[in-house]
Amino acid sequence: MRLAADTRAPWAAQPLGLGVLLGAALYLFSFGFASAYRRLLEQRDAQGVRAQLLMLAAATLLFAPLLAQGSWFGRDIAGAVAPAGVPVAAGAFLFGLGMQLAGGCGSGTLYSAGGGQLRMAITLAAFCAGSFWASLHMDAWSVLPTLPPIALGERWGWPAAVGAQLLVLAALYALLGTWQGKAARWRLSWPLAAGALALAVLNLLTLITAGHPWSITWAFALWGAKLARIVGWEPAQHAFWSADFQRGALEASVFADVTSVMDFGLVLGAFAAAGLAGSFRLRYRLSVREALTALLGGLAMGYGARIAYGCNIGAFFSGVASTSLHGWLWIAAALPGCWVGLSLLRRFSRQER
Repeated sequence: MRLAADTRAPWAAQPLGLGVLLGAALYLFSFGFASAYRRLLEQRDAQGVRAQLLMLAAATLLFAPLLAQGSWFGRDIAGAVAPAGVPVAAGAFLFGLGMQLAGGCGSGTLYSAGGGQLRMAITLAAFCAGSFWASLHMDAWSVLPTLPPIALGERWGWPAAVGAQLLVLAALYALLGTWQGKAARWRLSWPLAAGALALAVLNLLTLITAGHPWSITWAFALWGAKLARIVGWEPAQHAFWSADFQRGALEASVFADVTSVMDFGLVLGAFAAAGLAGSFRLRYRLSVREALTALLGGLAMGYGARIAYGCNIGAFFSGVASTSLHGWLWIAAALPGCWVGLSLLRRFSRQER
């Protein structure tokens, strides 16, 4: 994925604060991705997905002037743009499958953990393992058919690209609204609408602060690699971890990595929001099925996110907001993965009974 040249900040306060605000917003507005796709596919309830479309439209409008300029007060800015091809499609499919098994996505894993769901600790550990595992296979995935990175704003010009993207998002919004009747075609509940706009603004602030949009799962691969080094793994043996940025991140503290710091902040923000709302409660009892699906879902999400250049946040949200073609491919492949994941969940439930 194309990012700004320096993705690490000398001071952690700004990304930590943004992470806290993102975690609080996700928790307080109950803004989910995995749950929205589940309700869409199982109940024909499109409210959550329509909120995501509003979020994407707002972020597209907010991102465009800065990405067109390419800088903010002398600091280079770059969108989340990556190649669109077989790796993205395969990775997004795996991620969609995994987030339904685990019951949470990249952001959902963190904010649910902050809200007291210890089941997500299993998912997070497996997520890190899967991301690191996939990083060792990046050479094999990179030779599969793919297009070069394409940002529609750069190809068509920003006014045309933004206009076309907003038309597509509006058409999808209206189409999904017909599932709930004509009266609901444009209506959206205020908590979801407020959450969508809050996340769009916070992603813009991330773009300004970090030089690149919001991302989550790069940190999971980094944490997995750091743990692997402790038990004797040698990063020089693998091309991915021999590149300058990855090697530098491995040598530095995790607190020098913007994505890691924002992820820590997201957990803290969800924890604080749950406490203020009086809803924090440790949930530590797990059935064998719940533990197994958390483990398998985390592995699938971790592997899928790494080969797809991100998750529902880094690839889909930030990618589409950057007018990157790979962001659209990501969601087109993730939804069938969600359907397969839900089918597997139903099968596991029948076997348990």
